[in-house]
Amino acid sequence: MGSSGFQLFEFLVSFGYCFARIERRKIDLMKSLVCISKVPDTTTKVTFTDNNTKFNEENVQYIVNPYDEWYSLVRALELKEAKGEGTVTVVNVGPADNEQTIRKALAIGADDAVRIDAQPTDGYYTAAQIAAHAKDKGYDLVWAGSESIDYNGFEVGGMLAELLGLPYVQNATSIDYDGSSATLVRNIEGGQETLSVHSPFVLSTQKGMAEARIPNMRGIMQAKKKPLEVISPVEAENLTEITKFEHPPEKGEVKMIDPENVEELVDLLQNEAKVL
Repeated sequence: MGSSGFQLFEFLVSFGYCFARIERRKIDLMKSLVCISKVPDTTTKVTFTDNNTKFNEENVQYIVNPYDEWYSLVRALELKEAKGEGTVTVVNVGPADNEQTIRKALAIGADDAVRIDAQPTDGYYTAAQIAAHAKDKGYDLVWAGSESIDYNGFEVGGMLAELLGLPYVQNATSIDYDGSSATLVRNIEGGQETLSVHSPFVLSTQKGMAEARIPNMRGIMQAKKKPLEVISPVEAENLTEITKFEHPPEKGEVKMIDPENVEELVDLLQNEAKVL
């Protein structure tokens, strides 16, 4: 082999080596998928229509579900920032008017977003849509808030893990992730539980995981240009149906009991409040 041929061989070997290193680096990048939902602001006055079968959306201000935003999204961003690389994608199941809420998540720091163009009619249907999107995307961590503040279902995270065939850690309050495995803590009755799990896995988060972030002007401007992909839904069942909404009963009068009159207190707790 001549000198020029040998130099070409060296170049190709060097190029191949660099290419292999680039490919390996790509594989090592952490990919997070954060499930977000649109919910009414906590100050909303709740009313119903259609004979108490539908939530009245008139004059309602919507926000990103706090459990999804404050705990899942922010912590996913913190892990990405600590590692210095990776991507955070947010996914939402909902109609086009959800995009303003999705853009807020992008303003906080998510890299891109996916909106699945369907009404999130129940927990299983929602989980099935997200699972269909996520199953072949190679996400390392799939995040969900422990609940949404509108229906308080505690459903989607567990269903999503089952549909994806992945481990599931519910109600996590902290996570440390080294790129292949994680250590998580969650509150249990009377204490805390620490768990270890290898990625990929699904987790739901609650208070303690992270602190809320307020998007700055730069983030708001950048969010307008970040990718937001809209995809069609897959066929999936609705396993539940809402038949009626009701307001909780109004609080009754407060009864003041003399601290020395223990018998009267016990009687009221047993026969009126029926808690003993």
